[in-house]
Amino acid sequence: MPMQVLINLLIGVVWMFLQDNWGVLTFFSGYLFGLLVLFLLRRYLPTKFYIVTLFAVIKLFFVFIYELFTSSIVVIQQVTRPKLNISPGIFTLDTDLEGELEVSLLALLLNLTPGSVVVEVSPNSKQFYIHAMDIPVSRDSVFRSKEKFEHAIKKVTRG
Repeated sequence: MPMQVLINLLIGVVWMFLQDNWGVLTFFSGYLFGLLVLFLLRRYLPTKFYIVTLFAVIKLFFVFIYELFTSSIVVIQQVTRPKLNISPGIFTLDTDLEGELEVSLLALLLNLTPGSVVVEVSPNSKQFYIHAMDIPVSRDSVFRSKEKFEHAIKKVTRG
């Protein structure tokens, strides 16, 4: 994928030199032409077309933002009650992600959503030990978040 980005940038710069105009619009038109060339040659490239991966990363970002806001609202509701009625605890969460990148990314995304913290990852990287602020509420939301995150992570890393 990084090679495709460099080739696309190179095509944009060469296009700018051939047009004899050193403007942003000329580079942008060359960049778009490079996208077209790479799209037409995608079957001969060893990796998938990089725009597909870019859209998957953007989708993962929006899934994270959505989960961040929804879990923040739940935490705000819990904290602003007159009497704090929570039952914190630690539970296990199984995952079917493979590889250090996928497991680390899921752990980081779960850490960044309010109300839960990944305490430990099992040695085989198939289980997370998660501390939740309120087990009955957080456990279900963490399971839903995990499913969404896993699907989006697989789209980014595996295609």
